[in-house]
Amino acid sequence: MTVPEGKANKTATEAAAEAAAEAAGAAASARPRRRQARGEARIAQLLRAAADVFCTSGYTASSTNAIAREAGVSPGTLYQFFPNKEAIAVELGDRLLDRWRDTYGAAFDQSHTELPLDRLLDTILDPLIAFNCENPAFFVLMHGSEIPGRITEAHDTLHATMLTRVESVLADYLPDKPAPQIHRIAEIAFMVFKAGLDLVMASEGEERAAYIQELKTVMFRYLDPLVGDDAPRPATTEHINTP
Repeated sequence: MTVPEGKANKTATEAAAEAAAEAAGAAASARPRRRQARGEARIAQLLRAAADVFCTSGYTASSTNAIAREAGVSPGTLYQFFPNKEAIAVELGDRLLDRWRDTYGAAFDQSHTELPLDRLLDTILDPLIAFNCENPAFFVLMHGSEIPGRITEAHDTLHATMLTRVESVLADYLPDKPAPQIHRIAEIAFMVFKAGLDLVMASEGEERAAYIQELKTVMFRYLDPLVGDDAPRPATTEHINTP
């Protein structure tokens, strides 16, 4: 069947228009993706700079100008992504909290309760300590003064969740202990860890490694009589990354 010339021309024109529209749409969708990728890279750059400034100056004394200067950008560029210092801290805190949840989730895997006490302490404490040593801004934001309330609330929720995980691990090691006593033991162990971490984070190099060893020893000597485990003294911590 022969298609009339007008009809054929019209079909060809429509096909060309459709092809052009598709090409324009693809280009338009590619541009936002490129802009989004550049934006994410810039945000990551600003957050790294903020982490360095918060660690150096503390959250309260830090400023958006200092963060922009550390990132090598103008304050105007920073304000394209964050309206103020609090917004930067919240975004950085959220990202670090997400990574912290992954870290302690893996550390408190229930299968680890099959390990003897000394190896259990290594398996749980090593990644938790290493995370804090590698991300000092996390320690600043979780423990500093005048931290935005959203971060404090998220940290308090996380604290409660971690305490529950500690109780769960202890319940497997202390099946004959009543729940209220396990709760008290978990709270003591958790507070000992937090106090020891303060000393670890305030030190560097060999001194930091020594405090890590002392922290493990204290934890072991507190829990060993309760567990009744004849496991040896905790191993040395030379393998822990302690920048």
